[in-house]
Amino acid sequence: MLRFMPVGDSMTIGSAGEHTWRYRMWQHLCGTYDGPCTLVGPRETLYDKQAEAPTSYAYAEPGFPRAHLAGWGEGWLHMAPLIGEAVRSCRADVLLVSLGLIDLGFYTNAEQTAANVRTFVANAREADAGIHMVLLPVIRNIRAVSDEPFAEQVTRFNELLAKTAADLDEPRSPILMASPPASYDIDTDTYDGTHPNASGEHRIAGAFAEAMRQGWGLGKEYKEYRAGTD
Repeated sequence: MLRFMPVGDSMTIGSAGEHTWRYRMWQHLCGTYDGPCTLVGPRETLYDKQAEAPTSYAYAEPGFPRAHLAGWGEGWLHMAPLIGEAVRSCRADVLLVSLGLIDLGFYTNAEQTAANVRTFVANAREADAGIHMVLLPVIRNIRAVSDEPFAEQVTRFNELLAKTAADLDEPRSPILMASPPASYDIDTDTYDGTHPNASGEHRIAGAFAEAMRQGWGLGKEYKEYRAGTD
């Protein structure tokens, strides 16, 4: 059984009442991958905005493996120290990583964030020398529209992320760079300029799915994200 671990920030953990792109990804894998698979991770909850804490189990679709390693307000800086134990204890085969927005917005510049990516990869490989990884660049968000210096940092980091993935890629533990979600529009694919709605969830899941299909021949074409349907 292939074990996928979603790793991310608020766009990955999701909040109470949401499906999350994790659900869309699991649904796609079950429907197109010729073999058993599941989602794994040390956490299961959604973020409760009223409690301001990750305490909710109120998924819009509860009937799927809810495990993940994601946190509201967490980035590469926060996940690098955690990933080794998470990979080891959950026996993950593939990491689906969407991080960077929080780092660049509050903690580190592009170069420092890229250095934390390298630490993350090293720690994951120390736990499992054969771990596979798919990395999603920081995708379009409302702050990048209104804050030019931040937008420049996002562009710079995405360039460094692609270089880092290429530098660290190796046959035993391959790293794929996913392309940004096709036609991602913050007005129609998010509910607040950053966090994905149903359409955005499909597009993020589709970006990961297409990277694995094209890079590793895993699964079939992801079509739902183009329609943005539930």
